[in-house]
Amino acid sequence: MEVQIIDKNIIVKNIKCFNLALSVDCGQAFRWSETHDGCFEGVAGGYYLKIKQENDNLIFYNTTKDSFDNFWVNYFDLNKDYEKICEKIKEDEIIKSTVDEYYGIRILNQEPWETLCSFVISQQNNIKRIKLIIERLCSKYGKDLGDNHYTFPSPRQLKDLSIDDWQALGTGYRAKYLYELVKNTLNGTIDLEKIKALAYKEAKTELLKIYGVGEKVACCVLLFGFQFYESFPLDVWMKRVMNHYPNGLPECFKGYEGIAQQYLFHWARTNNIS
Repeated sequence: MEVQIIDKNIIVKNIKCFNLALSVDCGQAFRWSETHDGCFEGVAGGYYLKIKQENDNLIFYNTTKDSFDNFWVNYFDLNKDYEKICEKIKEDEIIKSTVDEYYGIRILNQEPWETLCSFVISQQNNIKRIKLIIERLCSKYGKDLGDNHYTFPSPRQLKDLSIDDWQALGTGYRAKYLYELVKNTLNGTIDLEKIKALAYKEAKTELLKIYGVGEKVACCVLLFGFQFYESFPLDVWMKRVMNHYPNGLPECFKGYEGIAQQYLFHWARTNNIS
């Protein structure tokens, strides 16, 4: 990875196995949108970013070196060798052509709080509606970064919301889960940093104790918020995928199950497999 700074823009050259569009729009994050000039823009970690991919180069517009080094490199998983990982999981014949067709999907390393809230909202919901709800939440209660960009609100920023306030955002039956989530995070009953520091099985057990968090939400938080790459979320699409693996996941996925899952999920959703 070669990094250059030109006119306040950071250019990362020779990024292999990275597809920006697929990575930000494959259902793992909900705050990215494509602009008219072929860029993507979004907010994560308290930062607004406009970014564009040109072949194997990434252009980070008007980004400080500090935010790039301390946040965006990890967020986009730029130091991980995805070429090696993809060659490994391609030992499985079912996923091989899928990886080749959708090459470059990466796991976005998101913040635990935002990830947990987002996937609680995602339950029994579609991506378009999830994005709308989260955008309402951020624009009303997040920090204004200018030009209609807002941070994801912290538990403290949400402390005064009632269940009715949550429902007014369009969260429906999930309002009671989100209300309790904020309350229990503020009073220390839920400590996401402590959970993140646990081993995988113990972290999953703790997440499943949270009101409104089931198996799928816990696995998504483990993968996208806690960087447990062995986590393998199962939704309706992935349950269909598992029909193609009657004997369970192949050995070549071990340690990278979550990365394989993203390819299989995108394949299933794009091709409407049964």
